[in-house]
Amino acid sequence: MPDLKLHKHPLPKNLNKTTRGVGNRGENEACKFLKRQGYKIIARNFHNRTGEIDIVALDHNVLVFVEVKTRFSYTYGLPEESVTPQKINSIVRTGQYFKLLNPQTPDLMRVDVVAIDYVENTTRLLKNVSQ
Repeated sequence: MPDLKLHKHPLPKNLNKTTRGVGNRGENEACKFLKRQGYKIIARNFHNRTGEIDIVALDHNVLVFVEVKTRFSYTYGLPEESVTPQKINSIVRTGQYFKLLNPQTPDLMRVDVVAIDYVENTTRLLKNVSQ
């Protein structure tokens, strides 16, 4: 696939510094993990008024929108348990906007979740959570 030129958006400046730090750490780990799984990272922190996508990647001929959830404790449950149907719908809508701005990307799309679990020191990949 040729190199892609992508429309990018910066992170909002009003995000909580602690949240941003944890999010960035988790996203960095997720990117490394996804690359080891054969994904090609093409964008990070893409957002518009309907939502945000942590990572946009290619998995062969599929455009993948990745939600990253990081947990240092189980006070609020497992990382992947916090991805609600509403969040998935938001990612899908934002992904459709990403695709509109980047028509050269593959037509096949899906939503994956990367769960970074520092309690058990594991990373889990849940593919195609939107089905």
